[in-house]
Amino acid sequence: MRKQRSGHVINISSVGGLSGSYGWGVYDSTKFAIEGITEAMALELAPLGIFATVVVPGFFRTNFLDNSSLVRTLNPVNDYAETIGKMRDFASQVNNKQPGDPAKLAQALLKLAASKNPPVHLPLGEDTLMRYKKKVAAFEKDI
Repeated sequence: MRKQRSGHVINISSVGGLSGSYGWGVYDSTKFAIEGITEAMALELAPLGIFATVVVPGFFRTNFLDNSSLVRTLNPVNDYAETIGKMRDFASQVNNKQPGDPAKLAQALLKLAASKNPPVHLPLGEDTLMRYKKKVAAFEKDI
């Protein structure tokens, strides 16, 4: 890409990369890292004509929340019943019922790859946009 002075790096993050949530601390932190590295890459690569975009999908109907993907602790700790326990229940209830359509996500990725002037951030899904707005509001309140 440097040699041809063009290209596009597309990293996949998650709605979890926008803000931390109980039960997902390790997962969210890895997605936060993807957000940060992509922002830095976008700045570093821009003078070379190379773009970097982080795609931030929300909940899409995939097998992400079933036992083939999601690992759960074998011995739940009762002290976390109101936080992590509720998240476990939520994950079980929404598995294969997530609002996002994977076919639409695929189309968005193809459109992004073909873009002449792609964004650094591409949030996808209503839940992602809602989480982003909540984070901005909370951050503004903190400030």
